[in-house]
Amino acid sequence: MDFFTPLVDNAADWGAIAAANALSDIYAMGATPLFALNLVGWPRDTLPFSILGEVIGGAADILREAGCLVLGGHSVDDPEPKFGMAVLGEVHPDEMLTIAGACAGDRLVLTKPIGTGVLATALKRDALLEAGMAEAVRSMRTLNAGASRAAREIGVSAATDVTGFGLVGHLLNLLEASRVGGELYFDAIPIFPHARNLAARGFVPGGTMRNLEAANERVSWAAELSETDRLLAVDAQTSGGLLLAVPPENERALLEALQTRGTPVAVTIGRLTADHPGRLEVLANPPGGLAS
Repeated sequence: MDFFTPLVDNAADWGAIAAANALSDIYAMGATPLFALNLVGWPRDTLPFSILGEVIGGAADILREAGCLVLGGHSVDDPEPKFGMAVLGEVHPDEMLTIAGACAGDRLVLTKPIGTGVLATALKRDALLEAGMAEAVRSMRTLNAGASRAAREIGVSAATDVTGFGLVGHLLNLLEASRVGGELYFDAIPIFPHARNLAARGFVPGGTMRNLEAANERVSWAAELSETDRLLAVDAQTSGGLLLAVPPENERALLEALQTRGTPVAVTIGRLTADHPGRLEVLANPPGGLAS
């Protein structure tokens, strides 16, 4: 289940992003979505229901693409508009993807760029036109279905979607559950246009600031990484991609499968280690490459 307040001005895009975001947890576990329920908070006295119709219509488009049925939902009167979904899916227990199966030596592969938290904050503060985050909107509307299918076909050790805790936060959860350490290579991480400049100018959501404070307890940052770099690495995402831990012998096949499935990006951004379980080292670049 997931829901949130508007992060873009277009009502249909908001609904579509919310639906893709809610479905993401299903795909992160290698599951197939079956049914969904709409969750609505709406200021009935100040916003017309026609706008809510656009929100629900945008969500319905994404659910049709996913082959997931909307069975109804619930709404409440709320001074601030909110929309999201509760989603039910299924997966065979032997095929379930979790955050607990990663192994030392696995490569870390990401399927969407990061920076949506910064962009949405800048949009809300009138520092960015919606056209300036068009690429991010397309990405947020993109289902993680293709990435999930590629992960199941090729074989990955662990998976998580990248959402509110940011890239580093969700990776730390995976490291802790799998009892491994990790190296992340910042310069390999794809970042949406304008996000770096806007983060440097202070357009950073509160959730991202909290993520950085929490991450600092278990993360070693390379000295050359700026405060802006660190904020982007922990930026709270909406409808982010999948972060996949893949055995090195399957890495190339996974990257090719992701590209075939049309994921926004398919890039190796780090690896897992046997050293310092539950802790992460963020470097600018990999030391000596990523040889197996």
